[in-house]
Formats: sequence, C-alpha cells, structure tokens
Amino acid sequence: MTDRRVLHWLVAIAALSGWSQRATAQNVARSQLGTVTQQVAAARIELLYRRPVAHGRSLFGALVPWGRIWTPSADSAARITFSAPVTVNGSALAAGTYGIWAIPDSSSWTIIFSGSAAAFHLRYPDGQDVLRVKATPQQGDYVESLLFAFPMVDADSATLQLRWGTTVVPLSIRAPRS
Repeated sequence: MTDRRVLHWLVAIAALSGWSQRATAQNVARSQLGTVTQQVAAARIELLYRRPVAHGRSLFGALVPWGRIWTPSADSAARITFSAPVTVNGSALAAGTYGIWAIPDSSSWTIIFSGSAAAFHLRYPDGQDVLRVKATPQQGDYVESLLFAFPMVDADSATLQLRWGTTVVPLSIRAPRS
C-alpha cells in the first residue's frame, strides 16, 4: 500500500471516529437518570427516575398543572422498590416495585403508588393504584433538577422528599425492624 493510500485510510478512520463521538454526544438524555437508595430498618428502598431541569420555567401550577396526574420523572414514570412492607404517611404498602404518580395542588398533594411500575411518563396506568396518600407541600431551597432525597433517617423511619423548584413534598416512611 502506498504512503498516500495509508494516509487516506487514516484520515477516513479519524473522521469516522470523530463523527461517532459527536453522534453519541447528541444522544445524551436531557433529563439525566437519578437513583437514590436507603436502608430503613429491614426495608431497602430504591428509587429510579429521570431528573427534568427547571430551566427558569414556572413549575407547579404552570408546567405541571394543579389537579392533574403527573409523574415526578421524565421519559418514564418514577419507580420505587421496597424490599419489605412499609407504611407511607401511616398507610400500609406491601413489599414490591411501584410507579410513582402525583396529583399536585397548592395546599395538598396526592401521591399514588401504582402496581404498574414501568410506564411512559405521559400515560398514567388507570386502574392500577395500590395506594394513595395525602402530603402537604412545603417551601424549601431552590432545586434546579427534580430530586428525591432522604434528609432524615432513623432506626425504623425516614422522610422521603420530592423536591423541585422551591417545592418540597415530604413522605413519612416506617419499616419493621428485623
């Protein structure tokens, strides 16, 4: 092979390599995958969700309308797994994996645990509810990307927070000790 032909092949390979990297970079999801895991007594709790970004938008009561079912995730419904039975805001919930949906309102939210854990974020699986609980939203420090967090964990209880913008929605979780 001549030196000129080798040079052409090297240029072609380099060009294709650069194109491949650009194509991959363009396929990065805008709402990044988020996970949080917490042990509470005998229960391992794991959340899997996509983290939408506020980008300066008005969130609750605007982008996410009051009184309409919404999942706190992008692209697919938020998913939560409990390895043991728990209580959420005082109501019993069996071990299992659930889709999380919410009906936000300015003074009270309904949090829904759906038996259909895998769902597209715009298609609420009607008729699959396992548990609905009420939660009172609070104001907190601004969070740009939607976030689930456990700011308080004790021997057999924890507070799980859904946070986005300045809205904080707390859930009280209790688990049996081993």
